Amino acid sequence: MTETTAPDPKRIALVAHDDRKGDLLEWAEYNREILADHILYATGTTGRLLGETLDLPVTCFQSGPLGGDQQIGALIASGRLDMLIFFWDPMSPQPHDSDVKALVRIAVVWNIPIACNRTSADYLITSPLLTKRASARRPLTGSRV
Repeated sequence: MTETTAPDPKRIALVAHDDRKGDLLEWAEYNREILADHILYATGTTGRLLGETLDLPVTCFQSGPLGGDQQIGALIASGRLDMLIFFWDPMSPQPHDSDVKALVRIAVVWNIPIACNRTSADYLITSPLLTKRASARRPLTGSRV
C-alpha cells in the first residue's frame, strides 16, 4: 500500500517576479476553475493580485525579498505543499537571487513539481495526476545536500 500525505485538494504556491506577474495573473485567470478546487498560497503582492483577480482565497506570505520565498520553502520542507508555480524572470537580476535558488533547490530535494513558465504550468495544472492522491514525499537520498 502506498503512503499518502497530500490531500485533495492540492496545495499550490504561486510566485512571480515583478516582470512576470502579468503572465501569472493571465494564466491563473484562464485556469481559475481548476485553481478554485485547490488551496492557494502566494508571496506578497502576487498573492494580493491573485486574490483580487480570481476572487478566490489566497494565503499570502511576505514578499519574496522579505522572506516569502523562505516561507514557501518551509511549507515544502514540512510536507505541506504539493506544487510550485514560479514564473521567475531569467533576464533580470534579482536582489534576492539566493532565496530564489534556495526555493527551487528545496522543491527539487523534496520532489515537488515546479513550473517556471506558462507551458510547464499548463502541463502541471492539466495533468490527470492533479486529481490523484500524491505519494509520500521524501527528500532525495544519497545526495550531498
